[in-house]
Amino acid sequence: MNMTGGTAVTATDPSALLPDDTSTALLVGRVWDPESGGPRPVRVAGEEVFDLFDAAPTVSELLETTGQEQIRATGGSARWRLSDLVGASLSRDSERAHLLAPIDLQVVKACGVTFADSMVERVIEERCAGDPARAAELRERVGQTLPAEIATVQPGSTAASALKKVLVEEGLWSQYLEVGLGPDPEVFTKAPVLSSVGYGAQVGIPEFSTWNNPEPELVLVVDSQGRARGATLGNDVNLRDVEGRSALLLGMAKDNNASSAVGPLIRLFDDSFTMDTVRQERIMLRVEGADDGYVLEGENSVGRLSRSFEQLISATYGTHHQYPDGFALYTGTLFAPVQDRDTPGMGFTHKHGDRVSIRSTHLGTLINDVAPTSSLPRWQFGIRALVNYIHGHGQRR
Repeated sequence: MNMTGGTAVTATDPSALLPDDTSTALLVGRVWDPESGGPRPVRVAGEEVFDLFDAAPTVSELLETTGQEQIRATGGSARWRLSDLVGASLSRDSERAHLLAPIDLQVVKACGVTFADSMVERVIEERCAGDPARAAELRERVGQTLPAEIATVQPGSTAASALKKVLVEEGLWSQYLEVGLGPDPEVFTKAPVLSSVGYGAQVGIPEFSTWNNPEPELVLVVDSQGRARGATLGNDVNLRDVEGRSALLLGMAKDNNASSAVGPLIRLFDDSFTMDTVRQERIMLRVEGADDGYVLEGENSVGRLSRSFEQLISATYGTHHQYPDGFALYTGTLFAPVQDRDTPGMGFTHKHGDRVSIRSTHLGTLINDVAPTSSLPRWQFGIRALVNYIHGHGQRR
């Protein structure tokens, strides 16, 4: 089951995937089309799913060249039914048309330590060197020592500099406090182009990690000129034990097969849905264990971001760095689970078979199941395969 606007619905019901105000939403995504053997950009209007390949062969190009009215005006008969795509996606039936991550050529970037609460958890990870057995003790000790104003101070401000000086004198300075309080946010490359998975796909946990968790996030989709064109949901799967050992292992902790889940669809910004709309978005998380009956619920309140969307985008894109095909930007998470799942004091970590549901009012629901990376289908459809697919199928302009 999943929750939509407080009403229980079955996961195969397309209303479980869509935003609450879907009648006014301009939604685009991608569908794997077994008939042609490749991905197709699509527009979703309720149960109807329209093929946009002839307007633009990639979502990246669609957002660069195609106006909103042209996307809305996509006519003809719908090529697919959303309920069919949802069913195939959740059953992971590769022989049927199914949903993919709604981004394609965009570089997948991520911002970290953008909330004070999660910043403290990163300090704890670092202090206990990725050992969850020490986390509870350190959590209490660090929580008693860090000043209360750390949660409200503006990064890069005079007050932040003064707080930094106090923390250094107390021997509490950390690289995570630097990006949480300092002038520059943490921005890193989360995943290679075309490697993100979408609605219904499995997310992977490598066998070398024993302390890990989901990170429910708002993802901004930005074009080649640095303009935010829309938003979607993401799960920035994180290996806390690996990153806690050393921040230099960030790539190992963040970039593995199926460690980036994005979707279900991109909602494009328009007059009724703007950046201001999602500044206060509440992103709800639910993890359901497959065998142990465990349930974890949490919330990522975007309104508590310590830096604005504009600051995060400008730290990513500008004279120092451009993205010709645009980029998708994970904006960080407030959520860091600390409740025990099994052994007291060991906190939360994933088990194989966990179902992770991430939902918000304006962006719908992203559902993924957890599995070991070694059991997942190998990632084989990359840029060369996409170029060959587009070349082989052409376009009717």
